[in-house]
Amino acid sequence: MALGLVLGCWQWNRAAEKEAYLSALAAAPALIAPREAPPAGARLTLEGTYLAGETRFLDNRTHGRQLGVAVLTPLRTSDGRLWLIERGFLATGTSRDAPTVATPMGPVTIKGQWQPDGQRAPLFGDNQEGVRLQRIQLDAWEHLGDFAHAGWLHLEEGPGGLAPWWEPSVMPPSRHLGYAVQWWGLAAAALLVMWWGGRRLRHGPQATNNGMSRSKESLP
Repeated sequence: MALGLVLGCWQWNRAAEKEAYLSALAAAPALIAPREAPPAGARLTLEGTYLAGETRFLDNRTHGRQLGVAVLTPLRTSDGRLWLIERGFLATGTSRDAPTVATPMGPVTIKGQWQPDGQRAPLFGDNQEGVRLQRIQLDAWEHLGDFAHAGWLHLEEGPGGLAPWWEPSVMPPSRHLGYAVQWWGLAAAALLVMWWGGRRLRHGPQATNNGMSRSKESLP
């Protein structure tokens, strides 16, 4: 019963955290090539030049019913800073050939949503296979120098954009609330079982003794 109560409260708090996170994303500012690290969800505007030869591909992405990759191309702004741009989805099917994609040449102005580098899924084996990456890690471009900030821009407007596939991986608050209600329901069921079992234990021995007494009285 205690476990159900604790887990229900935990899920309730998780719902509040997700609600706050989604609200923060919705209220994230619009910034132009910020010097300070932008918050998650910020809409950034960048002007620079794609480094086409440094394009990598995030492997095993899906869009609709298609299998493919996400295209990752660094962008160098006029002040020399480096930004990683996630340009969208490129369908490849089951082919393991190195993907190819056209990249705009010359200066471009792009806009998109910022995602800070954070927790990553477990990695089994090497991260990079040719130009394919199993997960986004900025050290795949360490030979270019440091990036402006730890994170990447999901391209929404501007040259070089492909089919958008990414969205924040956030379980909706309503699901956490549903889990909280389920845990509290289990706690209530456990309480009911404890109450009923306690009653049986309290009344069981007395009922048994009464039955034995009546049996003795009936003997000749």
